[in-house]
Amino acid sequence: MTRKTVRIAMNGVTGRMGHRQHLVRSILALRDQGGLDLGDGTVLWPEPVLVGRREDALKALAERHGLAHWSTDLDAVLADPSVDLYFDAQVTSAREEALGKAIAARKHVYTEKPTATGFDGALSLARRAHAAGVKHGVVQDKLFLPGLLKLKRLVDGGFFGRILSVRGEFGYWVFEGDWQSAQRPSWNYRAEDGGGIVVDMFPHWEYVLHELFGRVTSVQALTATHVPQRWDERGKPYDATADDAAYGIFELEGGAVAQINSSWAVRVHRDELVEFQVDGTEGSAVAGLRDCRVQHRGSTPKPVWNPDVPADYSFRDQWQEVPDNTEFDNGFKAQWELFLRHVYADAPYRWDLLAGARGVQLAELGLKSSAEGRRLDVPEIAL
Repeated sequence: MTRKTVRIAMNGVTGRMGHRQHLVRSILALRDQGGLDLGDGTVLWPEPVLVGRREDALKALAERHGLAHWSTDLDAVLADPSVDLYFDAQVTSAREEALGKAIAARKHVYTEKPTATGFDGALSLARRAHAAGVKHGVVQDKLFLPGLLKLKRLVDGGFFGRILSVRGEFGYWVFEGDWQSAQRPSWNYRAEDGGGIVVDMFPHWEYVLHELFGRVTSVQALTATHVPQRWDERGKPYDATADDAAYGIFELEGGAVAQINSSWAVRVHRDELVEFQVDGTEGSAVAGLRDCRVQHRGSTPKPVWNPDVPADYSFRDQWQEVPDNTEFDNGFKAQWELFLRHVYADAPYRWDLLAGARGVQLAELGLKSSAEGRRLDVPEIAL
């Protein structure tokens, strides 16, 4: 067995998502399991090079995890020929420039989404990466959630018959920051810093809908800033200039209609923080982060509207749990493994920068739809 060291520049891993999911639960988890076995006698050994703007934070993170390499000089890291791959988990406003530098340096790139603050920039990145001949991927983690993997299994198995509609509910109450600290960074609520729930979540909804049910062909959205003032990390009040809620209707190729509500100003009264209900001619399902429940046509009850009589049954009890039937790894780690196999074993991989551009396109059209008060077509894009 040959061990091949792969040096990965990881930019933005001092943040919550970059640290917890990508560094600890993905790259370091791969090291803990002895590397990634490619099946041809080669084991990939990921060697992270931490990159960021705050020297103290990088140094502390490296020491905590026993890592030897970190730098605040992105240009120097990208100029290092021993670095094969660049990963980006920075704030959205900094991502496009950094990805462009990595592509110009002929590094393979893997990135969080959205890939850019605007569609033109996102599509340009995809085209530049293609022209440079580098391999590129975008994190599309929701596809690897156990609940959605079970839902995909149902779709592939023809459980639904003809799919009629998809209804999604996502969100939770993000505290304003005055009497309790906020669970999300303050830049998320400032449009000038690249914040907003549409920019954050519509790219997720694009790939979930595209992969499971069909390409989005039109969008109609209404956005809102329900909480106009919040308090930042230093306890100072600021005006929330970005949308904190979005209510979207998406037409899908094939005729199904999706409705998805996204909000950071909603209190949770559902089993999980995100849930999708899919209704078809032969059956329905409700999927969350981990669980999935179904109701087949043959076991669908016949409710009768009678508000004068209390219900003596539970609608929830009339659904059946979908079994795991397999073990589910961390979704971020699973996708990292697929991308590394793509780079070093030429395995197929379809979640690229063009897929990332589709997500940015949908977010941009969603904001435009809300501003103009009309439904907009979503054109197909290509390199």
